[in-house]
Amino acid sequence: MTSTQHFSVRFIWLRLAPLFACTACLGLLTVMLGPLLPALILHWHIQDAQAGTLFTAFFLGQLLGAWFATRNLRFSLLGGTLLGAIGTGTMAWTGYATAHLALFVAGIGISAGLTAGNVIAGTATEHPARALALFNASWGIGAIACPVLVWLCGASRPRIFFLAAAALTLGGGIYSNTLPRTLTNNASPVPKTSAQSKLPLSASVLLFFGASMLIYIGNENSLGGWLPSFALRNGSVITASAVSLLYWASELAGRLLLAGLRVKESTLYRASLSLLLVTLTALLITRHPSPGHVLLCIVVAGISMGPLYPLIVTFLLKRTGNHPRLGHIFASCSLGGAMLPLLTGILSTHFGSLRAGLFVPLAGVLLMLLFSSHILPLCPTEQEG
Repeated sequence: MTSTQHFSVRFIWLRLAPLFACTACLGLLTVMLGPLLPALILHWHIQDAQAGTLFTAFFLGQLLGAWFATRNLRFSLLGGTLLGAIGTGTMAWTGYATAHLALFVAGIGISAGLTAGNVIAGTATEHPARALALFNASWGIGAIACPVLVWLCGASRPRIFFLAAAALTLGGGIYSNTLPRTLTNNASPVPKTSAQSKLPLSASVLLFFGASMLIYIGNENSLGGWLPSFALRNGSVITASAVSLLYWASELAGRLLLAGLRVKESTLYRASLSLLLVTLTALLITRHPSPGHVLLCIVVAGISMGPLYPLIVTFLLKRTGNHPRLGHIFASCSLGGAMLPLLTGILSTHFGSLRAGLFVPLAGVLLMLLFSSHILPLCPTEQEG
């Protein structure tokens, strides 16, 4: 990393520190079902298909939260953090049925905060790719902290975890209120003429961006949510929390690499997808993988996933800027988070094997590769990451 790169990364960290702290707390909440899922399945005596409905409720809430988040960035960030804390804290006293409502409320808040944060990070500096990589890296720090917090609280005592996570999120929200108002300015009002109010993208390109973001979020939560259970069922000697920690730490490493590498963004995007496709294929075609083989594939999958979402958002913002209708595109992501983990659980129950369910994210990666030519930057002199 050159001295100029080092300065820009340090400047972004300092300028957006309150946002990154809040994002870490929201990242912790986003992935909490993964390390808790084996214990919740045992506690509530439910099957994989039923457990998948928890993801659906969670990410349907995120669909709603993202829809209007870009219209008032500051309100979405602060109010979303508060709702996320309320929904998570309520989980301490719910059963299986009522947990769906609590997760729905938490999902609204998480998505509102993260969607607003993505736009703030992507428009606050002259280095949007690095800023978004660091924004998503801070989310990854929270994701890593989640299984650690589960372990500290005790995997069999989720109530303590939910209360602790809610308290941390409230603290992050209070700190994020110190962000300068100039960084959280709302998008420009939508012009009255319908032609001007539309996003500056054709319908087909808009569809490919929405589909790529939908599949990414669905894959991220399918892998982060189900890989701990897959590892345990294949003889892993470490806990679900440790497997989850390994996955999210690997994804964080991938995002930190994006912030420091000088490589064409389009090249890195396609290379990451290709490596992820090969890794998941190697994991799923092996009939009896050893625990070491499973853990190695989890690490490589996490590293490959890391750069993808920041790059997609960078490609999008380069074409649209801070447009008030961006929330509609971000909302599409949550459909993936609602559908793909559920579909993974349904296929797992139907075929009696979680391996069958994990072919869902594998198919998603293949589709993202096919869509990549439609979302990559149009300019031939592309900025390096």
